[in-house]
Amino acid sequence: MKKTFAILLPPALILISILVVALLAMNRPSPPEREATTAAMLVEVIEADASDGHFNVNAQGTVKPRTETTIVAEVAGRVVEVSESFSAGGFFRAGEVLAEIDPSDYEAALLQARAEMASAEAQLADERARSEQARKDWERMHGSERQPSDLVLRLPQLAGAEAAVQAAEAAVMRAERNLERTRIRLPYDGLVRVRDIDLGQYVSAGTSLGQAFAVDVAEIRLPLSDQDLAFLDLPRPGRFDTYFTPVTLTGSVGGQRGHWTGRVVRTEGVVDENTRLSYAVVQVDDPYGLLGNLQPLPLQMGTFVQAEVRGRSAEGLIELPRSALREGDTLFMADENDRLEIRNVQVVRATAHRVYLHNDIQTGERVITTAIPVPLPGMLLQTRSADGPEPELRVLPAGDLAAMREEDS
Repeated sequence: MKKTFAILLPPALILISILVVALLAMNRPSPPEREATTAAMLVEVIEADASDGHFNVNAQGTVKPRTETTIVAEVAGRVVEVSESFSAGGFFRAGEVLAEIDPSDYEAALLQARAEMASAEAQLADERARSEQARKDWERMHGSERQPSDLVLRLPQLAGAEAAVQAAEAAVMRAERNLERTRIRLPYDGLVRVRDIDLGQYVSAGTSLGQAFAVDVAEIRLPLSDQDLAFLDLPRPGRFDTYFTPVTLTGSVGGQRGHWTGRVVRTEGVVDENTRLSYAVVQVDDPYGLLGNLQPLPLQMGTFVQAEVRGRSAEGLIELPRSALREGDTLFMADENDRLEIRNVQVVRATAHRVYLHNDIQTGERVITTAIPVPLPGMLLQTRSADGPEPELRVLPAGDLAAMREEDS
């Protein structure tokens, strides 16, 4: 009996355990059902707005002086004086003496030329007197009916004396000019770029003394493509219009970021055969601020600048940030139900920062600026203004989402 009980007890315990677990499972309370939810994608939007400004064309170039001079000695001699202004970076006024070559030889040459002119003038006066006396003697001997010959009146000698006076006057003018050339001057206010001479140095005619440039106007050559020219109103080649296209220049000088204003004054009228670009010339008045035009930061020659040229009117077009335009000239739009709409648009002009569109969208429509990795038309969106505060995340039950999709379909 004990042996039979020992054999049947384990299977009975297992069976009882299974029955208990089954009863417990059958009587377990059901967990509360939770409805599936779907989160709308949070995106930033901006309102489409019509442009009331102008197209802007960006270019770049290097600042150069409009007037630059290589100073060359016109006479020979020893340098006896050098102005403090005549040094690299020195500022000088128009007509200021920058350097002087020893003038003693040229002063002596001027004295000699004046003496020779005085002698020639005396000889001319003597010949005139002789000619007049010869005329009187002829009239006393022959009367006034017969005309004397040129030899009798000494007219050849008189002409020779007049020519000698003219030659002497030319020699005086030459000597005065050579004496003036010993003083090195320039006819403009400017800065010295390089000085090649020093005090006591002997220079001959043609020796380079240095380089300088005028500070009244700086110029920048801007390369422009045919596409850029289509959006600009520029002077025609060979003409100077009364209206000058405004230009904003930006560059770095001495580690500081500066901004300057200029104007397009002419176009060169030639297309570069290698680059197929045309060039417009921009001028900036008083770039260093040395002539009364206050400049917050001097625009130094050689500075590389970015230029923004004001172009034709963009009135009536839709202007958006360049980042809003998607691949294939499309926009991501948020409709009135906060659903994604992918719309094709016609691009009039696209720059690195702005894009101008034709009448493909209306003012006030919402354009999405957020990147959407997998854009699906009709997907639910949670929108917020690009400049506004971030809203709370919008969550819809799956049932509501399905109902909304059925309504749209």
